[in-house]
Amino acid sequence: MIRTAILISGGGSNMVRLAESMTGDHPARPVLVVSNRPDAGGLLKARDMGIDTAIVDHKDFADREAFETKLHETLLAANPDVICLAGFMRVLNGSFVQKWQGRMLNIHPSLLPKYKGLHTHQRAIEAGETEAGVTVHMVTPALDDGPILGQARVPVLASDTPDDLAARVLKAEHALYPAVFRRFVEQLN
Repeated sequence: MIRTAILISGGGSNMVRLAESMTGDHPARPVLVVSNRPDAGGLLKARDMGIDTAIVDHKDFADREAFETKLHETLLAANPDVICLAGFMRVLNGSFVQKWQGRMLNIHPSLLPKYKGLHTHQRAIEAGETEAGVTVHMVTPALDDGPILGQARVPVLASDTPDDLAARVLKAEHALYPAVFRRFVEQLN
């Protein structure tokens, strides 16, 4: 079994889809959900699914290094083989990423390499894009820059607001992340 930790900051809808997919003959199982926000709705969802949870509130630490040290210690206690970032809204330093190099995936709501960082839907609409989408990629020290493992495309409609586009992209995320994750962990087995 490939032990999987999932990092979240919010509602956890991608975490839920990942955890729901890890059943039956799936080679991975969720062992821990960690949030940097104590009020993240995904924590309750994880508990309701029987997954252990932890909170490492970034506001409790004087700097990023101290936060990441505690996050690393929390992860080590659960002994994961793989880490999935699923709406985890903290940029991780290179030293943290290197500890988990090759074993950490992220989902980003754009067709990377376009629109790294925040406000992806607004930026795509403002640029006049006719399609947007989502990318699952390996995490590297550079923000939203690791090798791409999979993408899904969605149309940008002339009437779209950022919220409209975000809702359509989120549906694509829920299908893409579990599929790419399964393919990734099957290669580890």
